[in-house]
Amino acid sequence: MSSALRLRRCLFALLAPPLLLLALGGNLEDFAAEERGGGGGGGGGAVRTWRLVQRPVERLQRVRGAPSAVHDEHRVRRRRRSAERDGEQCAGLRGFEAALANNTHSYVFDALSGSVSLAWVGDGTGVVLALTTFQVPLFMMKFGQSKLYRSDNYGKSFRDVTHLINNTFILTEFGIATGPQNSGKVILTSDVSGKQRARIFHSVDFGNSFSHSDLPFQPLAQMAYNPQDANVLLVISVENDLWISEDFAANWRKIHERVCQAKWGSGNTVFFTANVNGSCSDRGRLELKKTTDYGRTIKTIGTRIFSFGLGGRFIFASIMTAEGTTRVIHVSVDQGDMWNMAQLPAVGHEQFYSILAANDDMVFMHVDEPGDTGFGTIYVSDDRGTVYSKSLERHLYTTTGGYTDFTNVTSLRGVYMTSVLAEDNSVQTVVTFDQGGEWRPLQKPWNSQCDSTAKNKDVCSLHIHASYSMAMKLNVPMLPLTEPNAVGLILAHGSVGDGISVMSPDVYVSDDGGYSWLRALEGPHHYAILDSGGLLVAVEQTLSQPIHQIKFSTDEGQCWHVYNFTRDPIYFTGLASEPGARSMNLSIWGYRESLLNQYWVSITIDFSRIFSRDCDEKDYVQWLAHSDDLSSPDNGCMLGYKEEFLRLRKDSVCLNGRDYVIDKQPTPCLCTLDDFLCDFGYYRQENSSECMEQQDLKGHILEFCLHGRKEQLQTTGYRKIPGDKCESGIVPERKVIDLSTKCVSNLLEPEPLASSSSSATIVVAVVLVLLVSAVAGVLFVKKYVCGGRFLVHRYSVLRQHAEAGGTDAPDELDNQVATPTKNDYHDDSDEDLLE
Repeated sequence: MSSALRLRRCLFALLAPPLLLLALGGNLEDFAAEERGGGGGGGGGAVRTWRLVQRPVERLQRVRGAPSAVHDEHRVRRRRRSAERDGEQCAGLRGFEAALANNTHSYVFDALSGSVSLAWVGDGTGVVLALTTFQVPLFMMKFGQSKLYRSDNYGKSFRDVTHLINNTFILTEFGIATGPQNSGKVILTSDVSGKQRARIFHSVDFGNSFSHSDLPFQPLAQMAYNPQDANVLLVISVENDLWISEDFAANWRKIHERVCQAKWGSGNTVFFTANVNGSCSDRGRLELKKTTDYGRTIKTIGTRIFSFGLGGRFIFASIMTAEGTTRVIHVSVDQGDMWNMAQLPAVGHEQFYSILAANDDMVFMHVDEPGDTGFGTIYVSDDRGTVYSKSLERHLYTTTGGYTDFTNVTSLRGVYMTSVLAEDNSVQTVVTFDQGGEWRPLQKPWNSQCDSTAKNKDVCSLHIHASYSMAMKLNVPMLPLTEPNAVGLILAHGSVGDGISVMSPDVYVSDDGGYSWLRALEGPHHYAILDSGGLLVAVEQTLSQPIHQIKFSTDEGQCWHVYNFTRDPIYFTGLASEPGARSMNLSIWGYRESLLNQYWVSITIDFSRIFSRDCDEKDYVQWLAHSDDLSSPDNGCMLGYKEEFLRLRKDSVCLNGRDYVIDKQPTPCLCTLDDFLCDFGYYRQENSSECMEQQDLKGHILEFCLHGRKEQLQTTGYRKIPGDKCESGIVPERKVIDLSTKCVSNLLEPEPLASSSSSATIVVAVVLVLLVSAVAGVLFVKKYVCGGRFLVHRYSVLRQHAEAGGTDAPDELDNQVATPTKNDYHDDSDEDLLE
């Protein structure tokens, strides 16, 4: 080591400890993990960053809740028998210590501690990039060091490749931008002090070599790859110009100025908002534009835009009304060529909308309640994303911070979990198995006791800790975890009672998509799913003590083994495994302390060595999803069809392998009333599948405007749940008649939302007709638009409410698609966060 480098390291080491202690208020160091998607707009590998953060200790009050429903005895018995059987299996897995010891690899990073970012480059390549960054302020300046490491064996060993980037300081906030799929593309953004242009380092061979180029601009955020073509990059500059490169950063072309937000759509489509006045803070006056040829031709598809977002096949836009005081949501399913207004209750300026989830079938929309209540209502859409039905009331969603526990259970179709705020202000967990048709409490695990929050010690529910609990600084190290290729598996922290408890949570596991649960580990843990669910791993959460043990299970959490992975304990910061849950390599990241410094340590374990063989046919068993009543002929029918899976037996100790493919056999079911939601003007009584007509609507003609045509609805009260595939059986009559009359869906604005052939005369005529009917409609809307469990809101009725009632339209619009984490927060409550 050179004398200059040694002197610099000593200087950093001497300065670092006081600064770290100052940031923590004198407490012991604690690390938190942040995870974000790689590649900006279509990255292939996930990027994970650990950095030093402050975690203050707060005194919190215990919350209370209501008792849950009675357990499903069939599932309780199956769980108990399985656990009793696995007592022998726990003793039967022997010799794993030696196998794991021979396949445990430790690497010590020759870098100053600070933060470390990880990125997997490609799928199944074994390539991991690690970027360590250290910064320290000194007087009026900042000094820093960053080092780049590369592994080609899933993190078992690393090679210092900092020289490939000319020892340049890399900006951690821009991350490691990895290309989609197995493109091998990587981009690092460097800090070039005193220059108006930035320098990037880019690789086309999975980080094995890098070249650099200077940009003709300073990027505002990480570059976004075209998900279909990794050579095409999109980025907004700090001057709000939109730049594009079609040859992987070799050449750049400015395609538009004054751009505020840009996103990749399907194919080569780019959507972006721009302001002709040049200020992105002037929200509500933006124009929404799109290009399908990388900016050579640009079309304006919306005006008076506040913000926009994409989800599934839907495009959402928040539109400022002509009065300039309220906003409404519009939805398009044809890439923005035609728009319809989302038929939802209007919200005031202190309220907001949030897109919780969206796929190709439907949308989950949260509508905030008036006032600072901290809760709202979830609505679910039809297959056009336009007509919505009430799904869940008192849905917990904080107005300060934007935290919600809404979780998409990716391991089983149709399953979502979230939290509601009870009348006594306790936080309680509910689950839906049919995409929001019905919500119910989670069953109490058979091997758990009701805690002190339960009024009845024999009847209570399981409640899951998610984003809200983490925001409240509870000792919850991880969000609920599911993987699409680990069928039925859910790992989550929770408590058992009438509501979420502030006491230290335990880890619970469900192997059937949330119908039944098992308390798997006592106390909080970090956990991961490997080998498509064939292996679960966990590390106990210790805030102040170093660790040396890891736990693992080969039977979906019923039996756990303990392995001492090091003789020299490390302060734990997080687990890292290749995204997709197919790998058998797990890295345990942490740091050790010396007299003057802290240094990063990665310990990677190859768990494949504990299995002596690959799984074969006899290791799998048929499993019927959504099966909770074996006596019913409709057992397993959910959203119109049954699905049988081949799943690994719990007593099979074998390797699924990276090439494991889920084997499922769908079977259509006969239609029943449970496959339908109540149509407009109808509602379901509690504990009934029948939709009853509302008295005030009898004899009324139901007409609405969709896709630029006036339509009339003739219904017996039912509409099919989006994505439901039932056949024959009970199919209630429902007809939509095209009245062959043109109309404009955007009736709240004197100008069309997008270019339209409708004349101004038609617009004025429609507005006048609606104004005449507004007075008669306001009392009706106040009673029905805000009430009724399954009420669907017709477009024209919603407009009457907004104009005649004088209420405000959508004020904040967030989007959290397929991700159950905290939404980005902005201090301005009027800011839309469609993403």
